[in-house]
Amino acid sequence: MPGGPDGTRGAGEHAPRGARLGALRHRDFRLFWAGQLISQIGTWMQSVAQAWLVLEITQSPLQLGVVSALQFTPILLLSPVGGALSDRFAKKRVLLISQLAMKLQALVLAGLVWSGHVQFWHVAVLAAVYGLGRALDIPARQAYVTDLVGRPDLANAVALNSVVMNGARIVGPAVAGLLISGFGVAMAFLLNGASFVVVLAVLLAIRTDGQPDPAGRIGIGKGLLGAVTYAAETPPVAFTLGLMIVVSLLVLNFNVVVPLVARDMLKLGAHGFGLLMSALGVGAVAGGFGIALLRRDLPPLSFLAGSALVLCTGLLALATAHHFATAAFVLALLGGCQIFFTTGCNTTLQLTAPNALRGRVMGLYTVTFAGMTPFGSLLVGTIAEHLGVRVACAAGGAAGLLGVAVIVLVAHRAGLAWRPARAT
Repeated sequence: MPGGPDGTRGAGEHAPRGARLGALRHRDFRLFWAGQLISQIGTWMQSVAQAWLVLEITQSPLQLGVVSALQFTPILLLSPVGGALSDRFAKKRVLLISQLAMKLQALVLAGLVWSGHVQFWHVAVLAAVYGLGRALDIPARQAYVTDLVGRPDLANAVALNSVVMNGARIVGPAVAGLLISGFGVAMAFLLNGASFVVVLAVLLAIRTDGQPDPAGRIGIGKGLLGAVTYAAETPPVAFTLGLMIVVSLLVLNFNVVVPLVARDMLKLGAHGFGLLMSALGVGAVAGGFGIALLRRDLPPLSFLAGSALVLCTGLLALATAHHFATAAFVLALLGGCQIFFTTGCNTTLQLTAPNALRGRVMGLYTVTFAGMTPFGSLLVGTIAEHLGVRVACAAGGAAGLLGVAVIVLVAHRAGLAWRPARAT
């Protein structure tokens, strides 16, 4: 029997509830998943090429930091707006617009580099444009997954998306390095722009539009206030977002921590740094496959708290590493645990939030996850600059443990149910 207005089977009818890799039984999700793999590889290629281009133009670490801040600030400030838009309009339409904007940004950057007229301010402005696209894209993409697979297969779909994200984190920088050394940074930007052609074609081929719940079609301002009020009044959501803020701010700063560990703690060169980042990525991919195969339902809140505590403890352990093998092992564990934590938080928020609020709640998720990056990076860099990398890692881990413990204690006293809440 047709399950949707377009005559396709409804999400969740393809597989028994909780089937292993059940998300892949949904045609639209298979297309989306493949498109995300190509998109994320291109994103990582551009990230590496952009950093290299800024250093080539300016030779300034400070200006590299400025570009990074310009790219992440729109995500911090505007992700809730992006989430509200995905509750007002079809998520597929929002994604088509955001992907097209990022495609044009990449092609303009490639053209500027090839013409020989690229300047720092060009890169800075285009980084901000890319950040605006991401602010629209991330909440809509996260919320769209539920429309593609249905709630029974959501946990599996989130885990499979994590495999894509982290697999791309391994492949993308490696491909970018080869392209930059062989053809220059413009080729990396051009191929990233070309990758969006595939992504746009995939989105057009997907039959599910991700139409919003009519109850979510309210004004942006009222919608944002409603999302914040809902989060504050819903204990599992408030608890999950609180953990995300603490862990993202104090622990998940590996793009800053790992190069400092490689250079200052272990006295390694670029090759050693690359291997340490690979260890982190391999652990993350393994964790993603583990979650995809083993977890098929809403995780208990105690699982989120436990994985957050392990992440904090792992950062403390990294501060004591004196050998490459030890650091690589700890980073692999951290990569896997990061996936346990973030996929658990993602699944909890999507299954707890009602359909009318899901986009906005995922906007809050994006703020607490990606939006904390500039602050966490600045904090780690400042401590490492003045007190050393080991102190920065130890301080982040210890402060994280304290923060998680406080949140757990407050939740316990408030009588929070630690078993999975019933999905809305």
